[in-house]
Amino acid sequence: MVERDAELAIVDEALDQLTGPGPDAGGALLAFSGPAGLGKTTLLAELRRRAHARNCAVLAARGGEQEQSQPFHVARQLIQPQLAGTSEQELRAALGSWYSIVGPALGLCAPEQGVPPDPQGLRDGLDWVLTHLVVKRAPVVLVLDDAHWADPESLGWLAAFAPRAEHLPLLLVVAYRPDELPAHADAFRTLPGRAGQRPLPLAPLTPAAVATLVREAVGDHADDAFCQEAWAVTTGNPFEAVELTAKVRGKGLPPVEANAPQLRDLAAAQRGSGLVTRLERLGPSTVRFAWACAVLGTAIPQDLAARVAALGAEEAADATRRLRDARILSAAAAEESDAGLEFVHPLIATAIYRAIPDALRVALHGKAAAAVVDAGLGSSAAARHLLETHPENDPWVVRTLREAAGENLRAGAPEAARRQLARALLEPPDFDERAAVLYELGCASLLTEPANTVNHLRAALAEPSDDPALRQGIVIRLAQVLAHSDRLAEASESLAREIPNTQDVRGRLRLQSEQFMWDAFNAAETDSPVRSRRLARLADRLTGRDLTERYIIGLRAWDACLRGEPVDVVLHHAGRVLEQHFSWAHEDRGFEVPVLAAMVHMYADRPGRAEELFEVGTAEFERHGWRGAHLSFAYSLRAYIRYRRGRLAEAEELARAGLRLAERVGRRTPVHWYAIAILLTTLLARGRADEAWELAQEHEYGSPFPAAVVFPDSQTVYAELLLSRGELRAAVAELEAVDRRLTPRGIQNPAWCPWQLHLARALAADDPQRARALADDAVRRARAFGAASGIGQALRVTAQVAAPEERAGLLQEAVTLLSASPAGYELACALAALGAELGDADLLMQAVVTARECGADGLAADTTATLLRLGAAPPNAPAREDALTEAELRAADQAVRSEKEPVPEAVVLPAPDWALSAACRKLGTDRPGLRAALEAFARSST
Repeated sequence: MVERDAELAIVDEALDQLTGPGPDAGGALLAFSGPAGLGKTTLLAELRRRAHARNCAVLAARGGEQEQSQPFHVARQLIQPQLAGTSEQELRAALGSWYSIVGPALGLCAPEQGVPPDPQGLRDGLDWVLTHLVVKRAPVVLVLDDAHWADPESLGWLAAFAPRAEHLPLLLVVAYRPDELPAHADAFRTLPGRAGQRPLPLAPLTPAAVATLVREAVGDHADDAFCQEAWAVTTGNPFEAVELTAKVRGKGLPPVEANAPQLRDLAAAQRGSGLVTRLERLGPSTVRFAWACAVLGTAIPQDLAARVAALGAEEAADATRRLRDARILSAAAAEESDAGLEFVHPLIATAIYRAIPDALRVALHGKAAAAVVDAGLGSSAAARHLLETHPENDPWVVRTLREAAGENLRAGAPEAARRQLARALLEPPDFDERAAVLYELGCASLLTEPANTVNHLRAALAEPSDDPALRQGIVIRLAQVLAHSDRLAEASESLAREIPNTQDVRGRLRLQSEQFMWDAFNAAETDSPVRSRRLARLADRLTGRDLTERYIIGLRAWDACLRGEPVDVVLHHAGRVLEQHFSWAHEDRGFEVPVLAAMVHMYADRPGRAEELFEVGTAEFERHGWRGAHLSFAYSLRAYIRYRRGRLAEAEELARAGLRLAERVGRRTPVHWYAIAILLTTLLARGRADEAWELAQEHEYGSPFPAAVVFPDSQTVYAELLLSRGELRAAVAELEAVDRRLTPRGIQNPAWCPWQLHLARALAADDPQRARALADDAVRRARAFGAASGIGQALRVTAQVAAPEERAGLLQEAVTLLSASPAGYELACALAALGAELGDADLLMQAVVTARECGADGLAADTTATLLRLGAAPPNAPAREDALTEAELRAADQAVRSEKEPVPEAVVLPAPDWALSAACRKLGTDRPGLRAALEAFARSST
């Protein structure tokens, strides 16, 4: 290597840091950039040699111009060799739960039928596999050459993974042509290398360096003018300079000034038309073989190239020899006899490929597709060739592309599947196959191009089809993508148009269940009460014999919860749904209804049961590689359950995890609204209103609010933020808008949305009479629903706006009810309010302890200040005990054995049983749910 001392010094420094002892040892990032021929590949080869000399494990891959459309081509080069020769049993043990997620992408196993991983889940899995390999085989050097030609799936993954290298025993090195690096890999342009260096550009060689190369090749007697001309005609490009000196030596050209003019013609023969002319002199069979190799790409099996070129084995061997002698194909290394043929340099491959006549190049790709299928390499390997062919109305092409798309979709490469199906559509498919291809194309583009997905699916519906199941699938998928694009009314309308035309009774019921679901999530639904009555009539006569019926019953439970029907009715319907396992990741169903069936338990004061269901559902998401929007929803809603239980620190941690995942999906998407609303609610409960406001501003949380129903309600949360800032008029305007939106829909449950209570607080100073009326109505509605936490919250806020003589009684009832509920934060608020109202230091101390247990720091501080004003010392902060104590367990057992009912209003309220109260909070249940909660506790304990 010439004039690469500076780059090699950086390489050595990085390798020394990677392999050295002490705390400073560690990984690094190196990126080399430069136009074609400047020696990136040679530099990386030397880096690999030096890494091997230091006993580093080396993972190497190279992007290929012809392989860019083949998903995970680079990832397979990196990881497959490390797992070669491993049995399936050993692979399963090594990869654990990631086996079925990353195995298909890496070519280690066939994709399973069922739900595919989402792209983010697959990236997380690849992260895990690579990290595991690095830790196991440290120190590791990962080398990616020609990164500009890497497939988008691999390149996007590595660009996101690269910053981790500095925290692992990993030196990650990439080389690329800066002008050809695709947009999805822009991260490589700005990745900081060692000591904050940016990617290192390689410079052309100086005249002195080219002179050195010339004299090493032809002798020290080469004169200066000859060497200077060699530099001029190659512009200091190392590849061209080396090839030129080889030609000078091969022709026996004396290196003197008189022969310098011949160098320009010799240099031209290495590129473009000169290279093509030189190739043509080798004979037609050799030209066809070179063309076949250029079409096939890299690591070319000789027999495959022979078939594409229509040559026999002896002719192919002879062509290979000629191409190697001409320095077009690389000489075979003894240790790489099975590695396949390679071009000396990608510049040569590109020039030959582009020199193939257009029609012939298309034909060669067609022959290559058939050849790779016949060789057993599969439809995915053939698909990249078929993408380069012209449509010819060939059923085999459509079938092969559909098979490849199905494999790629199940392997987690929807964009590759989309490209293949779009090409299949152009072939075109047979008349009776077109609807199916459009449907598959819609499924493939669902995550990346929702607008185009709608167009594809609507086109599929316009196609005549005699397959009712296919048509039903198209309608359901269309409704799904419309709903996820915040077009819920259109989703419902598309289903409504199809339902009357569906003859099959079960098929019609399935479509009805989908329409009921999207209507339930439509915040602007106009005929909600009518829909609720239809849903109730239908669900009440269903038995739950199949998944469709259980979905409808689950929607009935949710609707009953929103409308504030008695909690026993809500739990009855939820119980009917959950008599059998209720999958959260069914292949052709959404996860929405299983989530709703879990959430009704939270509103019904059974958050412990809700968490059990969410743990199972979250595990199912992770098992299937759903680590984008699905996992964000799961984390955020689990955070909301923790918030309702008064476990605010845990709620904040989960909500932030949900928000991080939501940020990957995109801002102002449904999952982002959920994550922000729940985190804001939690921060307000923790007493960090300023931080909540800053977060809302950062994420542009506010009007316009989403068309989809979000819980907690987005506009109500925004109004609560305004209240915390003292912006009462603005809060009133928002809450009155909530009233106009929810009341016509019949959503009356303050346990689901306490807008009346917030509006009462906002109006208390200016319109106390209206404030009391609102609070009283909220209490009435909460009592109709029957959840102790909802009633307790309503009573507490009512006390804030009530006449002074009524406050103590309202707060005493609130404390009694909340003490037998799982709502720890609400209990702390009620205790603090009652203690302050009565000037009772004991109640205030109990409030401080409860607030601290909840993580309600602001409430604990305020209540402590009230205690100090009364002259009482605040309580010590005992260590929080999450596990049930023996006293709490005895109190819960006793309550179950006695089956005590809540004390009627007319009777004098008893003092709370604090051991039983703690048991309810820790078990996540109210008193009526204690028996089931204790049974679940006993099962988990054993």
